[in-house]
Amino acid sequence: MKQLLLILASASVLMAGDFTLKTHDFGGTLGTAQEYNSFGCNGQNISPQLFWSNVPKGTKSFAVTVYDPDAPTGSGWWHWLVVNIPVSVTELPSGVSGKAMPKGAVETENDYGTTGFGGACPPKGDKAHRYIFTVYALDVETLPVKAKTNAPIVGYQINAHTFQKASIIAYYKR
Repeated sequence: MKQLLLILASASVLMAGDFTLKTHDFGGTLGTAQEYNSFGCNGQNISPQLFWSNVPKGTKSFAVTVYDPDAPTGSGWWHWLVVNIPVSVTELPSGVSGKAMPKGAVETENDYGTTGFGGACPPKGDKAHRYIFTVYALDVETLPVKAKTNAPIVGYQINAHTFQKASIIAYYKR
């Protein structure tokens, strides 16, 4: 019972406050602009615009991820991992991936085996997949990762230094 209470208390700290993530690029459903352009998909693979507000006090940097828990892999699919976003940055414009990331920000390897944004590409005929876009408020200015660092290591580093996060969920089916 003590473990359960500790877990619940920890979860409330992560979700406390008004830290919010939003976008103007999609509503509840992704479009072909955010669909991958390989693996049998032929979208535009454009990273969406994301912006966040009510930054928690003590934030030293941000990380942004996009994760599909519905991918038929047994472990989900990481579509985008960006770390070391300076605390002065509160928006990633549409199409920024691979082009004009904020100075110091690092896009790491996604589950397609590339760095940068890898759009939605669920199997044809599968149910609509959830794409969880998350911004993390971190307690360090930089995480010790490089562009070729794989998603599990990046995720470990993000989670070790997160004190608040905000998410939005979009759906996509083809």
